[in-house]
Order: sequence, then C-alpha cells, then structure tokens
Amino acid sequence: MMQVTDNRQVGHEDWNQRIERAQEMIPLLHKLRRSNVVTSIFGSLLEGVTDIDIVKAHRYARRIAGQELSTAQTLPILEVLVDLNLASASIDLGQLAVKFAESGEQDLRAFVEEELASVIGKDEHKEPRDVVLYGFGRIGRLLARILIAREAAYNGVRLRGIVVRKKGDIDIFKRASLLRRDSVHGAFNGTITVDEENEVIWANGTKIQMIYANDPADIDYTAYGIEDAILVDNTGVWRDRAGLEQHLKSKGISRVLLTAPGKGDLKNIVYGINHADIEDSDQILSAASCTTNGITPVLKVINDRYGVVHGHVETAHSFTNDQNLIDNFHKGDRRGRAAGLNMVLTETGAAKAVSKAVPEFEGKLTGNAIRVPTPDVSMAVLNLELEKEVDAAEVNDFLRNVSLHSELRQQISYIASPEVVSSDFVGSTHAGIVDGLATIASGKHLVLYVWYDNEFGYSNQVIRIVEELAGARPVVLPQRVDPQEL
Repeated sequence: MMQVTDNRQVGHEDWNQRIERAQEMIPLLHKLRRSNVVTSIFGSLLEGVTDIDIVKAHRYARRIAGQELSTAQTLPILEVLVDLNLASASIDLGQLAVKFAESGEQDLRAFVEEELASVIGKDEHKEPRDVVLYGFGRIGRLLARILIAREAAYNGVRLRGIVVRKKGDIDIFKRASLLRRDSVHGAFNGTITVDEENEVIWANGTKIQMIYANDPADIDYTAYGIEDAILVDNTGVWRDRAGLEQHLKSKGISRVLLTAPGKGDLKNIVYGINHADIEDSDQILSAASCTTNGITPVLKVINDRYGVVHGHVETAHSFTNDQNLIDNFHKGDRRGRAAGLNMVLTETGAAKAVSKAVPEFEGKLTGNAIRVPTPDVSMAVLNLELEKEVDAAEVNDFLRNVSLHSELRQQISYIASPEVVSSDFVGSTHAGIVDGLATIASGKHLVLYVWYDNEFGYSNQVIRIVEELAGARPVVLPQRVDPQEL
C-alpha cells in the first residue's frame, strides 16, 4: 500500500491548524453541494459536517488506507474543485489525495482536471424521477431519509408518496414521528412538519403525500401529480411477479422494486455485481436481501481471484420485527422465543440466493443464520474451500485494495482494528465490511468475517438500484478499476 503521508508528521500536526483548515473546508463543501457535488473521505461522506467531523474523517482514513490523511492535502483539492464547472458527481477527496501523492506530479489543478474530465463543463439538467414507497417500516423509513438527502444532493430522484394502511385518526402524526426519531439511527437530519388537512408530510422542503390504501391496484397516483414513478415495495407481502404486478395496474407507476428476495423468474439485483443485467423491459425487480448484498460482493471478488469450490455462510443476524419480544406463538420454528433474550437458530436463503446474482455459485454454498439480541448490524462468516492456496496477509491486502481503488469500493469496505464491535458499523453505507484481523487462511481453506448494517447499508444498496432505474446514478470519481487488476 502506497503511503498517503508521514504518520508521524500528521500525528504531531498542530490541532489548531487541523481545525482551521477544516473550518476553511466547510463553506467550500457547501458550495459544491449547491452544485450537486458530494464529497467523501474514503467513503465517509462529508455531509452536514462540523470541523471536528472533518478532522475525524481524516483520522479515520488510517483504518482503511493504512495511513492518516492530512487536511493540508485535501483543502487544496477542494479549492480546485470549487473553481471548476462540475456536473453532479460523488468525489472522494481521500482517493484523489492518494493518487496525487503517488503520481509524483506537481501541478495539482492539472491532475484534478484530468481525473474529473468526465464531469467538467457538462450540462445535465433533467427533471428528477418520482419515487413511491409502498410500506413504511424499518427499511421504508430509512429509504425515505436517504431519498430526501439524495434529492438535496443530486436532484436525480425525489420521494413523492408513501402508501400505508391507515391506523386511526393520528396515523400521519405517528408516521411523521417515526421518521423524525429512530432508536438505532438517531434523529432525522432536518425538519419535519405535518399538513394534516392535505395528508402531507414535509421533510426538508420535500412534499411527501401520504396515501392510504388497502389494495395496491386501486390507487391513482396521477391524482397526486405522480407520473412514471418507481415504486419500492418494502412490505414483503408480495414476492413473486403475480403479486407485484398489482402495482403496475395503478396509474402513475412504471416500475417496481422489491426490498426482499424475489421468487420465481424475478431478477435479484445486487448493485455493483449484476445491475448491468437490468434491461429496459424489466418492470419488476428484486433488490435481494440484506445478507445477500452483504456477502455477494466479497464472494464475487474472492471467486474471481482464487476460485471457490464450496463454502458455508453462517450469519449472526440482528433480530427483526418478525420475531416476538417475549415468548409467544409464532408460525416459524424458534422465532416465537423472546428475541431480546435469546440467540435463535433459523434458516436463511441468502447463501443460495448468491447464485441469482453470480451464477458461478450455483450449488456451491450452504447457509444458516443465528438471530442475536442486537437491534442492528449483523455479521457473516464465510467458510470457503478454494481452488488455490492462500495466505491471510495477501488476501487482506487484496481486499483492502478492492475497498480503496476498485469499482466495488461503495459495496466493500475493509477494517483492521482490534477494538471494533457491531455498533461501530451502524450507519455504514457499504454493503459489507471485511474485518481483516479475523481472517483465517490455511492451505486452500479461507475464513472471512464480514460486518454489514442490515438496515442502512442495505437501504443504500436499494437506493443505488432506484437511481440506476431512474438513469440518475451520480458519477463516482476518481475512476475505479476492476478488482482483478489490483
């Protein structure tokens, strides 16, 4: 791994200098945001950040890149960015700083212009695509939060409506309150108000129409000004083509995305892996499951590099709303026992579902799941028999480079810390995070441990598919490489 800068120099850098430079960065970040340009430090978004947040993001870079990043490296890059006529993009300042340091070039502006040539001076004005959420549970509310933030950042998709069954006269206030406050993910970043008369929730200036209905085929979305919309069904009630086709009978809906594993001939899409398989004729798609999204990218790059003969996936999965709080009747085996008190052994179809995104895994994986007494963030243990002998250090180095430089860097993250635990990954936007210190390799046998935020990380994967369907995916820069070229 090439060095970003001298750790000793950064470690002893004057704190006040770091803060002053971070404070200089804040108005520049806001200016870029107004131009629909979002920045990050190795995947850590610089959205609504304070000077302390910026310094921490630079400090955290050492966990990923192996070296700490200095604000003295990124501030000049930001100053160049605000002077360019940029189209919508997601730009990683950490990546640019590393590439510039490694390039040996002296002219920073010329370097940045070359790296960002694809988004300089591009006129891309287009109307945002309407999105409707059918259901408003754990995933639905997180999708709403992300959509509201993405509309402000890129203006490519906009949340127009939420469909639920009405549960009393105060329903809309309850829904707004659940969007405003979340016991796991914290408070909504902004303001939320309710227009009871018109059944509208206003969130950071976004008008969200609450639509009360019992039948998915019995809604005229055009009556609310919603046209050609992408509907995201996060209820899990219908998982096959016949059930989900009901949405397409409603005026105003043109495509449907399911936030659960699809049955039958439905394409299960893991963004970053097989989203290129989406065709214009595909009106109904599945975003697979949180676990399938968490493990598939890692399995894909390992299989491409080393070849997987067979594997077993064991997940320690946070409890879900499907389980009982206390012992009571449940139609599923073991799930009737108190979720907050027990580890509950159950089945998972995630291992077999990998082959729907990566056909080479057909018949190669088995899997089980253990529901554990945590509200969010799960772990998958990948126990793999490979075609080639492997070394743990080499595998870790490969996966770290994939997380930093490859086209899968939004899906795969990497960490090597002896102190991290599950709660440290709440809010991760990645599909999965490889825990390098837990990697075990012996001959052709490899064991990998992958953390994943089964709520927020998965929801980000869903939104990437929504943006792909809308033709509104922001360009991610600097340019990424195929994982197998690393």
